[in-house]
Amino acid sequence: MAQPGQKTIAFVVTEDWFFASHFLPMARAAVAAGHAVAVVTRVRAHREAIAATGARVVALEAERSSLNPMSAGYATGQLAAILKALRADLVHCIALRGILVGGAAAALAGIPRRVYALTGLGLVGARQDRGGRVARAALRRLIRGPLETAQTRYLFENPDDAALLGLDPAETRVTVVGGAGIDPAVWVPAPLPPLPPLRIALVARMLWSKGVDTAVEAVRLARAQGVSVDLALHGAPDPSNRRAIPEATLRDWSRDGVTWHGATADVAGALAAAQAACLPSRGGEGLPRALLEAAACGRALLTTDVPGCRTLVRDGIEGRVVPSDDPAALARAMADLAADPARLAAMGAAARLRILEGGFTEAAVAAAVARVHADLLA
Repeated sequence: MAQPGQKTIAFVVTEDWFFASHFLPMARAAVAAGHAVAVVTRVRAHREAIAATGARVVALEAERSSLNPMSAGYATGQLAAILKALRADLVHCIALRGILVGGAAAALAGIPRRVYALTGLGLVGARQDRGGRVARAALRRLIRGPLETAQTRYLFENPDDAALLGLDPAETRVTVVGGAGIDPAVWVPAPLPPLPPLRIALVARMLWSKGVDTAVEAVRLARAQGVSVDLALHGAPDPSNRRAIPEATLRDWSRDGVTWHGATADVAGALAAAQAACLPSRGGEGLPRALLEAAACGRALLTTDVPGCRTLVRDGIEGRVVPSDDPAALARAMADLAADPARLAAMGAAARLRILEGGFTEAAVAAAVARVHADLLA
């Protein structure tokens, strides 16, 4: 419970692993600022890591992938009761479902101070058909309509998502941060392996939306043209995600220069074994942590011209940015890097510098979020 004079910040996020992997620095900063902090989430294996920040962990059972309105309504009612019991002064909602459920719960609990932190739009952002456009328009009307108050502030990981909600990234209630940030003292460059071959690491959940199949096809095309290139896939399908790539498909892809290694607990080691990192996303990203990690480790980046990815990577500087769903363009980019070791190394060095000087560190992101909290709670 909050001490006399303390303000209470309640972070709302659907999964404890997501908060533990991305947002612990924000909780630490809020605690360091003297606030009582609670993290309301579905608790599985990360309670201790979150509690170590000084935050209280409160369990909320809500399926991240559930589209059942009754399920969402039940979670909203549960959450509203929790927020009232916490006497929360500010509700900080993380990710799209967290915003929808948390914003509605804050309204029920009568809490007008809200931070909506959009970490990407997922499939809704990646879809370019009429259904995707209708869904995005509906979200804009909901978030900017009944879920918005005069004391709502917005956090985005790229300016495109702000514009999608009809907001100007330059206005005072909007803050664009460098994703969740990265600690450059933990993620450090290792010596580049010698060429050839060009070794590329793709570290991500094995989802179709991440463009894993595009990377596989690009390697096939490049090798057919005589380019010495290998692709290491590190990650597992997400069983709660409808876009998961079947394991049988991933095993079938493991040939002709492509190897699926499954999930890894040593991302830094996977990046150290490569000269470049690849994330050919189809969209829906906020600012992918996989790119932040690879950039901090001084690896050249191969990615696509979609929101979030193009926010970090500038074509020809930190790496190459190609159209999404274009294996031929990605294959050409791979061939260019394989043929120019000096440029490959220079791009990796530029990627590291981008992290240090571009506002993409954990410290920079936590400080920006702390300023938003301080403004709302003043």
